[in-house]
Amino acid sequence: MTKITFIGAGSTIFMQNIVGDALLTPALADSHFALMDIDPVRLAESESVAKAMIRSVGTGATISTHTNRRAALDGADFVITTFQVGGYKPCTVTDFEIPKQYGLRQTIADTLGIGGIMRGLRTVPVLWDIAHDMIQLCPNATLLQYVNPMAINTWALAERFPTLRHVGLCHSVQNTIEELAHDLDLPKDEFRYKVAGVNHVAFFLRLEHEGRDLYPMLRQGYANGRFPKPPLLMPRCPNKVRYEVMDHLGYFCTESSEHLAEYVPWFIKDGRQDLIEQFSIPLDEYPTRCEEQVANWKEQAKTLTDGRDVTVTRSHEFAANLMNAIVTDAPYVAYGNLPNTGQIPQLPLGAAVETPCLVDANGVQPSVVSDIPLQLIALMRTQINVQELTVRALVEQNPDHIYHAAMMDPHTAAELDLRQIRNLVNDLLTAHTDWLPDWCRPARAA
Repeated sequence: MTKITFIGAGSTIFMQNIVGDALLTPALADSHFALMDIDPVRLAESESVAKAMIRSVGTGATISTHTNRRAALDGADFVITTFQVGGYKPCTVTDFEIPKQYGLRQTIADTLGIGGIMRGLRTVPVLWDIAHDMIQLCPNATLLQYVNPMAINTWALAERFPTLRHVGLCHSVQNTIEELAHDLDLPKDEFRYKVAGVNHVAFFLRLEHEGRDLYPMLRQGYANGRFPKPPLLMPRCPNKVRYEVMDHLGYFCTESSEHLAEYVPWFIKDGRQDLIEQFSIPLDEYPTRCEEQVANWKEQAKTLTDGRDVTVTRSHEFAANLMNAIVTDAPYVAYGNLPNTGQIPQLPLGAAVETPCLVDANGVQPSVVSDIPLQLIALMRTQINVQELTVRALVEQNPDHIYHAAMMDPHTAAELDLRQIRNLVNDLLTAHTDWLPDWCRPARAA
């Protein structure tokens, strides 16, 4: 019996998708799912949902629940992380509200920018603790890491635990294909593509349908106003930023426009409300989304935890197919985030990069992509600068590099001066004291 452990099982939507996919995968259908969370209420809800799914599919899978992480990890074959340190409240709210006092506005704040840096500082120490436990309790297990900031987390894990089997997984590639298929009125399963870069700032280097290059259609459709259509997945978040970046840099980004808008210095600017309106940038989107998800989940939980069966359908997450490939040695290709050992030779070694990966009984093996256009590499380097300084701060316990990371962030630097950035970081470190390592103490004020 394969043991699949969820750390952060209270993130019920992720748990529901991945458990459902596993139940629909013959080699995983009778797995033992060990669900762990520090919130006993959310954990109980997830347990009820998982049991209802097992009843619905009719497999021999079993469930155990844990508030003790080591008990959940003991003997695991796969470990899936889906937690958020500090939760939406208070930590994510803090990451939005304090920067706003300095005039720094954000959309998602979980990957780059000042919000991504702070989330990385909160998250990496917990991931390191999990990795330490895995080395002791399940040394041959593979960690499937779904937590943001993906690149910072993946890089830091590899630095501290070089023997750990792990991969960072995201659904930005799959989501983007759905949106492009929606715009182009083409079946998503018929697309052929190649993607590479850093997580959330990777690009479709090749995008084809039945041998036809789709980029001319995308460019023409954007030029004449047909694209983007109203979005398929996020109604409040039109894809105008991604199309505009494609128009200037030549290629389509894997991550949504609300994300991309805050990774670059071109769209969210003080005194430029015209840009916010022209490109339909949803400021404060993540807090709004969290409030809606909490409300929606409360309604869903009433029906999902009352003992009734639930309909189980396959999601587009990579996790179950990846686990199946390792268990059965049936080759599978997924987009994975791994430390750069040369798979993108144009980017620094050690940086977390996203490329197509072959998965089989040998694990997750990245393919080499060496033909990324220089303008895209230049944009990726601006992201890596922030990621590397944050990782160095964590590994070396050097608080100075927290400030340096914020100073090098493209959006933050475009809005604030050096003294403002220093004071902003001080305020955030003070507000997050209970969630940060002891060495993360505010430095002198500017």
